[in-house]
Amino acid sequence: MWEQVQETVDYIQNRTSFSPEYGVILGSGLGGFTDDMEIEFILPYNEIPNFPVSTVDGHKGALVFGTVNGKNVVAMQGRFHYYEGYTMKEVTFPVRVMKHLGVEKLMVSNASGGVNQNYKVGSIVIIKDHINFMPDHPLRGKNDLRFGPRFVNMSEPYSRKMMAKAKEIASELDITVEDGVYLGIQGPTFETLAEYRMVRLLGGDCVGMSTVPEVIVARHMELETFGISVITDMGNEESIDTISHEEVLEAAREAEPNVRKLIKELITQY
Repeated sequence: MWEQVQETVDYIQNRTSFSPEYGVILGSGLGGFTDDMEIEFILPYNEIPNFPVSTVDGHKGALVFGTVNGKNVVAMQGRFHYYEGYTMKEVTFPVRVMKHLGVEKLMVSNASGGVNQNYKVGSIVIIKDHINFMPDHPLRGKNDLRFGPRFVNMSEPYSRKMMAKAKEIASELDITVEDGVYLGIQGPTFETLAEYRMVRLLGGDCVGMSTVPEVIVARHMELETFGISVITDMGNEESIDTISHEEVLEAAREAEPNVRKLIKELITQY
């Protein structure tokens, strides 16, 4: 893994001298954030050594380098999921690369199903914690101390300081935000009603198929991390009868302008 990461980093650094401080992973329907960047360089995933290629609609598949109000950013237009057939190490490989390109702060977005009854379709949720229900772990196997320690302290997977700043910014921009616990599952099926009830009983406020592995690896390397989720369906009879991937993308697109404003200002002010 170490040699693969260094090979990938060397390739990217030979293509561009851009050094990012912020990394952004853009989830389903949220790829438009790159329109807020002053773009310096775009590198398609299929040109990058050792990089997987996204296979899901709504995930374009490129690393975008640029600035947001003077801050250097690299954004992933599209992420990788365990349910696509990748290993957890492949899913999280780009986070390793971003760290070794110079990234110090990681922002992760996703679309999820809501079980907290205070949420509605389109709610923007700041992730305050997560529950890992994935069937594999990205740190399983021999640990390489050059990346991080064998046992990772996960008492603060999402930066409390970044959460507080995001809520302050949301108030200034008159954007309504919630906070909650995200439960990560394998997918790719949407949850049954019984599974939604299980998520609620376990203490989750929303559920999705990404984010958790990336955040674990980010914390392994001591990246300060912020997570945000758009609720694209609610786990009840009314919502579950009609939910489809197209509807998820549409709900995410409707919430996208406010998510973009929030991330842009958080990068600018933090």
